[in-house]
Order: sequence, then structure tokens, then C-alpha cells
Amino acid sequence: MTKIQILDINGNKTKEITTSLFEEPIRQDLIFKIIESEKTRQPYAPKQYAGMNRSASGKIMHTRHDWKSDRGKGIPRIPRKVMSRRGTQFSWEAAIIPSAKGGRRAHPPRVERKELKINKKELKKALFSALTYVSSVKDIQKKYSSLSDLKITLKFPLIVEDKILKLKTKEILESLRKILGDLYTVAIQKKSTRAGIGKLRGRRNKKNAGLLLVIGNDENIKITGIDVTTVRELTIRDLADGGARLTIFTEKAIRDLETKK
Repeated sequence: MTKIQILDINGNKTKEITTSLFEEPIRQDLIFKIIESEKTRQPYAPKQYAGMNRSASGKIMHTRHDWKSDRGKGIPRIPRKVMSRRGTQFSWEAAIIPSAKGGRRAHPPRVERKELKINKKELKKALFSALTYVSSVKDIQKKYSSLSDLKITLKFPLIVEDKILKLKTKEILESLRKILGDLYTVAIQKKSTRAGIGKLRGRRNKKNAGLLLVIGNDENIKITGIDVTTVRELTIRDLADGGARLTIFTEKAIRDLETKK
């Protein structure tokens, strides 16, 4: 059990609590595994029978000695669709195979994706490992390049009293400025225009991750500029996607997290 300080809305220490939430060893391999399993991918594949549905009916036979086949015609024995026939004379076109016009693809991407099953104990271990991860100053500096040369004096994890949720948006942002100090520059989400051709491909704007505020299950807040999530909806991807994210917990969120321990 370690002692952790609780901050008021002005960033001053009010009291201390003891908890074991941030004592799990950091397992980046386990965290990365869970994050990959949580990602949603847009299915990309051709239709199931693309290239296999022939518009013309008929299929030539490959019987060895049948005269109604491609034997003796001087053509390669590849799948063909019969366009017309007159006695022993056939009009046909290559079909189905990848090298033929309108044929199927050789090795197309498939929609079916094998789901990565995660053990419940493994998921629980990864969650508390991610909590320790976001309380590490060194790992936070690795994620935010602008903080790499900055001397951070704040003690992590950052826990604030529940009173901050009763403030108005302007007051909350001012309170965060006092609590975070120099870290406030990376805490607020900023939207900018993307450079390059990506502007024409449905992703004109981009924004940084910003601060994550974790609140209790019974708490509620509406604010722009930062991401807010409850303990119930908290995922490992929220905490550690692309590195240790700058995170603040409310006192109620810590109590709700302890019920998961």
C-alpha cells in the first residue's frame, strides 16, 4: 500500500490516501496486446463470389478423350466459358482464374478476422499495469516530445477532489492550469489542418489526444477540450494507446477502481 496525495482545485495538497492501485509492474507487452485486440478495423475484401459468377452459361469439359472439349484445338487448358457453339466448333473465353479478364483475385484480403481472445485475469492485470504506466513520469515524457527536456516536479498519479466536477467549464480549465502547471500545454486538445493530400481524403483536421479525466461511475460532467470517461467505461486503450497518457483521477474514481482490484 502506497500513500498518494489528493489535490484541491488550486493544486494544493489536502490529504493523503493509501491504495495499491499503482503497484502493479508495468507490462508494456501485455498492454500492447490488449490495445491491438480492442482496435476496430474496417472490413476490406471483394465479394464472396467475385470473378466466379460467369455471365455466359456453359463450362468446357476436361475429359481426356471427349471431342467436345479443348482437345486438339491448340489452346491452353484453362477454365473457359462457352459463348456459343455450332457442332464441334466452340466460341469461348477464359474465365475464373486471376489471369483472365473479369476473373477472381489471386490472394484477396478476407473479411474474416480471427478474434484475439483475452483471458479475464490477463485483462485485469493489464488494466492495473496501465494505471502504473500512466503514473510514471518517465513514460509520460516519452509520449509527449515537448516534455522530454522539461523538469517535472508533480507527483504522479494526479488525483483531485470531487469538487472539481461542480465547477463551470471555464473554472475547470483554470483549475487544471493551476494543477498541471507546465503540463497544461499538452493537456488541452487542439485541432489543426492536416498537411498534404490527406485533406482530400476525409481527414482534413487532426487533433492531439490531450488530457484524460477519469471520474466515478456515479459522477457526470460535460466539458470540451479534454476526454472524460467513467471507471466502468475505462479501457486500456484510453490510458496507454501510443504511450502513457496524461491522466487525472477523481477521488471517487479511485474508490471505484479499488472495487475492481
